[in-house]
Amino acid sequence: MKIATWNVNSLSVRLPQVLDWLAAQKASGGIDVLALQELKLTDDKFPIAALQEAGYQAHWFGQKTYNGVALISPATGTDVVKNIPGFEDDMSRVIAATYPDGAGGSVRVIGAYFPNGQAPDSDKFVYKMRWLDALRDWVGSEMHKHPNLVLLGDYNITFDELDMWDPVGLKDTIHCTVAEREKLQALTDLGLTDSFRLFEQAEKSYSWWDYRDFAFRRNRGLRIDHILISEALKSRTTACVIDRAPRKNERPSDHAPVVLTLD
Repeated sequence: MKIATWNVNSLSVRLPQVLDWLAAQKASGGIDVLALQELKLTDDKFPIAALQEAGYQAHWFGQKTYNGVALISPATGTDVVKNIPGFEDDMSRVIAATYPDGAGGSVRVIGAYFPNGQAPDSDKFVYKMRWLDALRDWVGSEMHKHPNLVLLGDYNITFDELDMWDPVGLKDTIHCTVAEREKLQALTDLGLTDSFRLFEQAEKSYSWWDYRDFAFRRNRGLRIDHILISEALKSRTTACVIDRAPRKNERPSDHAPVVLTLD
């Protein structure tokens, strides 16, 4: 089973790239669930017909101009939840569904577009902290109901200096603050594991690069797209990789897909 996350930075612009990428993945077994972030379109504009023609079903939660999340799969997800229950929010940031795992069981998949936070001294940062607290509480309750759980998406947080192209210059800037990392640690303390770090990875492995200053070409990036897995899935995890190829496309997203493989 392969589960992936990709911030596409506008699905209306990047839909052909998403379809091409999904088609290319079929050569190695295909993607069973793809979580998308930053759809940047309203629900009525979601390209469900094009996805169904390609053999996929979808659940989506759109928003005009900003945000928006979706789960795409050959299977139909069940028990769909949009946003964090009990947390009042006018942003479309979370979508969850349960999918068959191919072995007679199921996996709870939570796709999320974490708030950016803008700057540590901003109102948006305060919102990010509140949102992260609410997410942790809800994910904790979901884990009691679903032992096989994956929380993935654009976290807009680095784990540590290994996730930063310039640890000195970016110290205490947005995505790299102590406060954000403490909230990320609180998520892992629930019993979740960063699947990427289960395996030996190349140095300077990033999932996001600014469009400016030839950042991708110079590999000046951040690893802010993560796939956290529950304890029950650790023994089944055989790989987690960042696929840099789509970042080389014409008019690419500034993020690359991250792919988890479960045995």
